[in-house]
Amino acid sequence: MLIDLHAHTWPRSHDSVLNPDDLIARAKQSGLDAVVFTEHDTVWDYKSIEELRAKHNFLVLAGVEISTDDGHILAFGIDKYVFGMHRSRELAGYTEKAEGALVAAHPYRRQMPWFSRNDDEYRAALDKASRNPAYQYVHGLEELNGRGSDKENEFSRRLCEMMDLKGTGGTDSHAISDIGKCATYFEKEIHDEQELIAELKAGRYYAVDMRSGAPVAARGQG
Repeated sequence: MLIDLHAHTWPRSHDSVLNPDDLIARAKQSGLDAVVFTEHDTVWDYKSIEELRAKHNFLVLAGVEISTDDGHILAFGIDKYVFGMHRSRELAGYTEKAEGALVAAHPYRRQMPWFSRNDDEYRAALDKASRNPAYQYVHGLEELNGRGSDKENEFSRRLCEMMDLKGTGGTDSHAISDIGKCATYFEKEIHDEQELIAELKAGRYYAVDMRSGAPVAARGQG
């Protein structure tokens, strides 16, 4: 099952130009099975999500992208933004109480070296990133971000390997051109947020680059 775990719509995300209906229509055309709306520090209400599901006959789920002092974190299972979530420890505590899950978004940001003179400097940057305080609380890292360059996503991939964390895929869509570039493949069928959280915690998923022409070719599988 292919799910885009990271997408933004306007006006709930101020930097997106995507209408929710347009995002869903394009997601269906791209071969996705579901999409998660992860607005910036804003959570969709359940009624609105249900209406979109029924209107499009397509699985739409609600998450949120929280801006923390330690980077952006995708949170699944929480129903509102609470002041203090900008501290990753408090976000983790609230998410744990809600029996939710956390994934670090685009971990290359402000952590990947743009000009490393040698492999030692690059590995040192990876090591420093692995000590990000937020990462002790997450269930995975966003290994593949649709708006990230190959170089940026390679840093995320290597960080996943270093930390022995599973990697997700999400488009981080803000415009039509972003949709359908990548996704997360889940081994089991998912019907709601609770099942999504269970699979994230179980680690039964992998990132998929849908631009490669092999949308379900798993890294390290087979």
